[in-house]
Amino acid sequence: MRVVSLLPSATEIVTALGRYDELVGVTFECDEPPTARTEKAVVVGGRDTRGMTPSAIDEYVHAQLAAGEDLYTLHADALAGLAADVVITQDLCRVCAIPSGQVDDALEHLGCDGADVVSLDPYTLDDVLETISTVGDYIDASDEASALVAGLRARLDRLAAATTRLPRPRVAVIEWVDPPFRAGHWIPDLVHAAGGEPVAANPGARSTETTWADIAAAQPDVVIVSPCGFHLDGAIEQAGLVVDRVPDAQVWAIDADGLVVRPGPRVVTGAEAIGAMLHPDAVPAPPAGVIARVR
Repeated sequence: MRVVSLLPSATEIVTALGRYDELVGVTFECDEPPTARTEKAVVVGGRDTRGMTPSAIDEYVHAQLAAGEDLYTLHADALAGLAADVVITQDLCRVCAIPSGQVDDALEHLGCDGADVVSLDPYTLDDVLETISTVGDYIDASDEASALVAGLRARLDRLAAATTRLPRPRVAVIEWVDPPFRAGHWIPDLVHAAGGEPVAANPGARSTETTWADIAAAQPDVVIVSPCGFHLDGAIEQAGLVVDRVPDAQVWAIDADGLVVRPGPRVVTGAEAIGAMLHPDAVPAPPAGVIARVR
């Protein structure tokens, strides 16, 4: 089986299913496992936004989309030589990856249209777990997927048992700080699984732009800064912009790409990490270097 992943989360899923050796192509953003970008062919590129402010990145994305330009570049020549059996992509978010329609067109143009194109588009935490099973079905790893999902659900059950009788703090997760975006898709489910009450959120729907006044009006007890495209250091830096905006709440930063915004197996670790923020006496602390309290 020859698998091309056009999503960082799909690269993580394929690896978690024990099929890393079958990955032949990845994106420039696939950093888990860290060897993916050096050992596999990189078939998708994009602008390096390191060093740009959140506001500058937002302006760049809006300008590209308004002009009808793509945020990602599919390296057709590299893809053509991989003889892929399965290509995994998405239609969930144009800012996150190349949509499946463009992949279909590219494969047909290259004469590679015999490959299966799998679109992963989860909107809830249950959907995220279902995508693991979907990938398993396509790459002949159904048994491994069943075992992985069962283990992840067991961890969620243990988290629920630890927090179910405890007070549920009001939690706002901020996916972007300038302008602020309220959390959507599966992220409110992570808060709920962690023993919190998501506020200023769009459960099961797209993340949307909001205002700091609306976030403050939701009266969160805890604000978690989880900016898409950033790990913990970037989240800590951006959390500094939030402290004065919501003065009465605890403010935390979390490794967003590692634990929250990428819909792969590690979102369960993200739920556990949020649980440790909200209920430190009931939920074990997560591994070092994934969360930090800013205030």
